[in-house]
Amino acid sequence: MEPTFSPARIAERFARVQAGHGSQAQRFWRAAARHTERMANDHGRRLNEFWMRAGALAQNLDAHDRLFEGGVAYASEAAHRAALTFDVLRQRADNDKAHEAAGTPPVLKYECEVLLDGRDLPHPSNYQLLKIKPPAGVEVFDWKRPYLIIDPRAGHGAGIGGFKADSQVGVALHDGHPVYFTVFRPHPEPTQTLASVMHTEAEFVREIARRHPRSPKPIVVGNCQGGWAAMVLAATNPDIAGPLVINGAPLAPWSGRLGENPMRYNGGLLGGAVPALWLSDLGHGVFDGAWLVANFEALNPSRNYFGKYYDLFADPEGGRERFLDFERWWGGFHFMNEAEIRWIVEQLFVGNRLSRGAAQIEPGRPIDFRAIRSPIILFASLGDNITPPQQALNWIVDTYADEHEIRIRGQRIIYMIHDKVGHLGIFVSSSIARKEHAEVASTMKTIEALAPGLYEMKVEEETGEGVHAKFQVSFEERKLSDILAIDENDRSEERDFAAVARLSELATEAYALALRPLVQSFVTPQAARFLRDLHPARVQRRVFGLQSPVAHFVTPFAARPMGVAVDADNLFLQAERLWADAFMQTMDFCRDLRDAWCEMAFLSFYGGPLMHWIGAPNAFVRAQTTPQELRYLPRVEAALRHMESGGFAEAVIRMMLLLSEARGSVRRDRLERSAHMLAHDEPFAALGAAMRTEIIAEQSIIVEFEPERALKTLPALLRTAQERETAIGAVEFVAGAIEEMEPRTLHTLQEIRKALELPPIEANIASKDPLMSVVTEFEEI
Repeated sequence: MEPTFSPARIAERFARVQAGHGSQAQRFWRAAARHTERMANDHGRRLNEFWMRAGALAQNLDAHDRLFEGGVAYASEAAHRAALTFDVLRQRADNDKAHEAAGTPPVLKYECEVLLDGRDLPHPSNYQLLKIKPPAGVEVFDWKRPYLIIDPRAGHGAGIGGFKADSQVGVALHDGHPVYFTVFRPHPEPTQTLASVMHTEAEFVREIARRHPRSPKPIVVGNCQGGWAAMVLAATNPDIAGPLVINGAPLAPWSGRLGENPMRYNGGLLGGAVPALWLSDLGHGVFDGAWLVANFEALNPSRNYFGKYYDLFADPEGGRERFLDFERWWGGFHFMNEAEIRWIVEQLFVGNRLSRGAAQIEPGRPIDFRAIRSPIILFASLGDNITPPQQALNWIVDTYADEHEIRIRGQRIIYMIHDKVGHLGIFVSSSIARKEHAEVASTMKTIEALAPGLYEMKVEEETGEGVHAKFQVSFEERKLSDILAIDENDRSEERDFAAVARLSELATEAYALALRPLVQSFVTPQAARFLRDLHPARVQRRVFGLQSPVAHFVTPFAARPMGVAVDADNLFLQAERLWADAFMQTMDFCRDLRDAWCEMAFLSFYGGPLMHWIGAPNAFVRAQTTPQELRYLPRVEAALRHMESGGFAEAVIRMMLLLSEARGSVRRDRLERSAHMLAHDEPFAALGAAMRTEIIAEQSIIVEFEPERALKTLPALLRTAQERETAIGAVEFVAGAIEEMEPRTLHTLQEIRKALELPPIEANIASKDPLMSVVTEFEEI
């Protein structure tokens, strides 16, 4: 037997350490290379543009013959713009004061009424359920599927999902759907936890269902933090919710791309969960959301500390309302209990337990995303620096063994990836509302007719502009490897975060034992309020209020009428814009250097073998069911035993699934025909939505595990020639014209006809639905 400290054993361990260092070094230099390349490309291009503009400005300067007059006109106009800008900032401070005095109401553009208050429910919370009143000229129908929108509670107030007319709310209203909205008061209830919030939201969904007994289950839309809240709601209450639309939600916060997503390193660099606990103690048990807002602002300092103010200065009159409207939401700081922020930090951002299936919303109640029965539509963007696509999608890889398990469990997961929109643009941008959100809304009634599986939704513009634009929508079947390919199949750096989670646990225990009693003993409610008022995010806004000397100086000047505006080709105005762009680039360059340094520091400290050893207890991966084991799940065995049981409905659904397997993608027009037939034609309409879903899930398992037997046993489901002719006619109606079919689809269709002892297709397929029944008012549900 080889001794424990033999030279061979020592050499083996040394080799492992060296291999670990090698991997660490590779990741370090790969991240450094990406930072360097991006900064060189971006700032090189911007610097080149700067010198070209500066050269053109210098040439115009030599040729300009009225430089003095232009300078005087510019100075006068710029001074007046500065006074107007300070006046807008003064108005922002006054708006903040009035907004806070009013209880920081939601910034919804629509009128609404309060239906339920979380304070009156068995698990008290600060949440409220609002019903949105449609604007004039817009009609909604109680029998249409209602929407529930859950806005993020991440430091700001509620209402961003209905901030504009072209918004998630506007899209649903204009399509005739009743819309409900969850909002929250600034301060949580004393005993409130995230479990209380989950129970409250579940009761909201039940109340909506009670109000719309003739409609399907409500669509739940979750934005950012509201997205993972919606997922938790559906996982713990799988029987109450309809389709889930999850926008920019960080469900796998350890994920990201080396050299591109620096925000995920904050937990490791700032001390894990300890800062959140410390700040909660300084707030006398309440965490101030202004700290979260400050983190968001630090991600893009050039925009948040200079750019938006310069845009206001450039056009203070035209930009006043837009600036004030957004700042009313951005500065409406909200609060969380210590228990809430601790759960979010430990279970999600530092611990990543939600993605791995290890989180519990309350003792004895684990959260398993595999329990969700509703279709899930995920919207992410490559331009999102807060929730990159990896954080929005990698939970799928962590939850399921492969795409086959998604099908076997009867789940439908559809994702979209935008190429450039930012985080807030996902649920604020009017263009996104008019295109992506509008297409999701219009296809929602057909998505439930999809076969279980993983899909990517493609929305491509074809013709028209604005409201007249028409889009081509398709659903492409995807594998888990396609999601991993977004990050080049490299998640090796996620081992580093396990060390962060482990050290955070140790630091939290040390703080609780050694420092927390001392900190809490010094903080009174009055001291907490004093510290809250001194927060920089509040001071920088209040300093321009009416009590400020600046306001008394500039307000009279701002009230004067502006003289003649300078021309756009004024050299001094051009120089101003050039300077502003150069200053923003300088700030961006400093930000990029900061981000690169933070990532290098994180990888250097947490990427070594010692930290991986420390983090080993937190680096486990959920024990997943292998594809071979899935066959022996009770649901799979039951479906395969009943392969020859059933009738017309089972046969038609099985044939459509066989065609879908051959095709690999589904266009919306085919999906709409399928959805209409399943919802309105007999014998499908009489089955009800729940039974239809169960048949689709069962037949999906049969086609997944035994496609050849599924084909050969079709005659056992369709015993008469008339049944077979009618069934194949219905399937061919959904499939569409022959000339639009792919070769594999046509081949499968011929095989189905052969199995049913029917002649092969020779002519084009008729466009009429052979099962057409009377269309009722529920056609548009």
